[in-house]
Amino acid sequence: MPIIRRLPENLVNRIAAGEVVERPASALKELVENALDADSGTILVRLSEGGLGGIEVTDDGCGMSAADIALALERHATSKLPDEHIEQVVTLGFRGEALPSIASVARLTIESRTRENGQGWRRVVDHGALTADEPAALPPGTRIKVEDLFGKVPARRKFLRSPRSEYAACLDVVRRLAMARPDVGFTLEHDGRRVLAVQPGESLAARVAQIVARELADDGVAIELERGPARLTGVAGLPTFNRGVADHQYLFVNGRPVKDRLLIGAVRGAYSDMLARDRHAVLALFLEVPPEEVDVNVHPAKTEVRFRDPAFIRGFLVSGLRHALEGAGQRSAQAPAVSAMGNWQAEPIIRAPEPALSSLFAREYGSTGVRDAGQAWRGYEQTIMAQPQGRAEVAEIAPEPAASHPLGIARGQVANTYIVAEAEDGLVIVDQHAAHERLVLERLKAAGAQQAVTAAQALLIPEVIELDEPDCDRLEAASPELARFGLALERFGPTAMLVRSVPSVLGKGDVQALVRDVADDLAQNGDALLLGERLDHVLATMACHGSVRAGRALSVAEMNALLREMEVTPRSGQCNHGRPTWVKLAHGDIEKLFGRR
Repeated sequence: MPIIRRLPENLVNRIAAGEVVERPASALKELVENALDADSGTILVRLSEGGLGGIEVTDDGCGMSAADIALALERHATSKLPDEHIEQVVTLGFRGEALPSIASVARLTIESRTRENGQGWRRVVDHGALTADEPAALPPGTRIKVEDLFGKVPARRKFLRSPRSEYAACLDVVRRLAMARPDVGFTLEHDGRRVLAVQPGESLAARVAQIVARELADDGVAIELERGPARLTGVAGLPTFNRGVADHQYLFVNGRPVKDRLLIGAVRGAYSDMLARDRHAVLALFLEVPPEEVDVNVHPAKTEVRFRDPAFIRGFLVSGLRHALEGAGQRSAQAPAVSAMGNWQAEPIIRAPEPALSSLFAREYGSTGVRDAGQAWRGYEQTIMAQPQGRAEVAEIAPEPAASHPLGIARGQVANTYIVAEAEDGLVIVDQHAAHERLVLERLKAAGAQQAVTAAQALLIPEVIELDEPDCDRLEAASPELARFGLALERFGPTAMLVRSVPSVLGKGDVQALVRDVADDLAQNGDALLLGERLDHVLATMACHGSVRAGRALSVAEMNALLREMEVTPRSGQCNHGRPTWVKLAHGDIEKLFGRR
């Protein structure tokens, strides 16, 4: 029978270190959080070989006495929990495990001095063994060095990555903490090279733009929202300002950087009808809730949290983000590509005319989908949904002054795909399919928000669509909501659905393809998302089926109606895949193409 025994103290410390200190970035996070909790005004971080060679964190905080230093190196000793109410914790650190855990797997040097004491103190612990305890000379504050991390634990050392990878992780830690505290100055040096320097006292928006991406100052929207006890602030990038990975999403709860699945899912839901599924938003969100409404003690590294009311938090984030993005109006983060401008400039002037405008912009942006609607567009809807009656080469109505409209007045159509309009300050090019898809989707969503039933177009002969039984079950469950938008479905046996009507705004289309795509959306998002978000996915699919296609000839009146609707529709600057619906060439850009300036 096995004998139960107490583990040696050094082994207990190493096991605890495995929960807290996974790599150099983990140790750096704990040290910088301690510096922030010490009311520091400036923090200096020095790294060697990505943290593998050494980590040094210096702050000008309150400092510690010799007795405090000795106590801080004991397990579960902390100054950050004055009583036993752990649910009321407001500091970044509170476990009392970081320093002893680091000291058990590295050589840790602590030098500190309080503002009231003229004498500093120094204590060195080498892999759990005390090697120095003596006076030290230094200004008020604390300086901590970590060297030879996992030097005596080769099994852990061999699992560390390259210095470049470890440096990237350390940089991410400092960037996140620097964003959380714009009132504190941060400096990061790596192998003697300064890679980050931010001054204390900056505004939140300025700090985020400086650290994340300077383009956010122009291509982002500020967020400021309160609902009950919760408050949401930050900066969110426009949908057209996106990335291929989610590494540029920074989320904070009560000033604590987190990587929480609930919050990440809420961000994805807020951008669901504005981004392609392989693209990710760029943003920094700061959520503040009462301490008793969130549990920060669910993960040793404190990177995950648990909310008392997760549904409220998710809905609060989704609505806050969407409200801010709707306020951006027709803004788009994407201007004509530099490569396209270069190709135009390289075109010899004496060459025969070519459709460079159409081919270049098709190559840069492709054909995309968007949404939006309103009264002006509805007057021309039936004309557009019918077969084209020919292309208007000359304006059918008296030309309006371009200065009276932000998106200008339509002057023609290129490749039956792009509308060319003249604005007061330049030339506007609109992707007609992308723009109309956004308009249609906004109309469908507006009808749902008002609890109104979208006009339905009854099918002369109801259409039977064969599907898998699980797809039929999902469609049958969602049929009451889909009927509000004009899509009337009935169960027709175990593996078939009967379609009686489709939304009139979709016009004539492939009913089978529409229903199959709706079923696919419900299958992918049915269980993971709230009802409203599931419907948004479905409506985006329906809008794509009902929008004006590329290759459709439009009259000048129809083009102008589309432009006017875009001007009054929120988020009409980008399609539901995160690409722009329009681009503009300023007069100055055009003059450069012809050598006028």
